[in-house]
Amino acid sequence: MLKSKKGISPILATLLLIAIAVGAILITYAWVITFTSTQTQQSGAILGLENIRFYNTSSIYYTDITLRNSGTSSAKIVAVYWSDSSFSALQKMTKDTEYQFDSAHSTGVVDALDSITITITWGTGIISGNWTSGNTYYFKVATEAGTPFQFTGKAP
Repeated sequence: MLKSKKGISPILATLLLIAIAVGAILITYAWVITFTSTQTQQSGAILGLENIRFYNTSSIYYTDITLRNSGTSSAKIVAVYWSDSSFSALQKMTKDTEYQFDSAHSTGVVDALDSITITITWGTGIISGNWTSGNTYYFKVATEAGTPFQFTGKAP
């Protein structure tokens, strides 16, 4: 009974194994290329604190945060957070109400080797009151690529 059943020929079996192996290699190659290009884009933007300035004019308090992109690709800032106690207590600020970008970067995009200034207006939205001299404030800037940059600033 076993002798009447026939299997596939060795040539066909070899061709099937080669086809499966080539398919697996192509799938792996596509995944690796996609993964590495995504990681390269994310690591291409490197934000760093260039300057932080606390000041007031006509009883309105402001903070100017200047960030420099020392990376090789552009970064788009999508959110700005602040806290007066710790990084774990950060609250998201509202664009155009509580903070604004400088006129050259109104969309929040900072090119490679360029800098952007974010101006925070105190006493609006979730930022009640004004900054207090001698206090440390905690900030986080999030980019579209998902790379947050955290830093502190001490009011003069």
